[in-house]
Amino acid sequence: QVQLVESGGGLVQTGGSLRLSCAASRTVFKGNIMGWYRQTPGKSRELVATITTSGDTNYGDSAKGRFTISRDSDNNKNTVYLQMNALKPEDTADYYCWFFSTRVYWGQGTQVTVSS
Repeated sequence: QVQLVESGGGLVQTGGSLRLSCAASRTVFKGNIMGWYRQTPGKSRELVATITTSGDTNYGDSAKGRFTISRDSDNNKNTVYLQMNALKPEDTADYYCWFFSTRVYWGQGTQVTVSS
């Protein structure tokens, strides 16, 4: 079982920045993918960004050019970061950490609110 501990959400003004972090609760084997999805009420969860252990990234359309995903895989402990810049009110959502190896795990979610 892998637990994902998220931090870094909060309230920010339009144009501001936030950095989200997500740490896996225990040592995990290499060959996984970590990332972030987001969800607003009444909508399905959408891809923000993912990153493999080799550093290959994939971004959703809303994140391209403004968000950067990175990860720290020292000592087989995996932490993923999402640097969000130039935030817009439409970025307001619950952001969920996502981990995939042999199965998918989700974090509990962290709220991001961008005020206009």
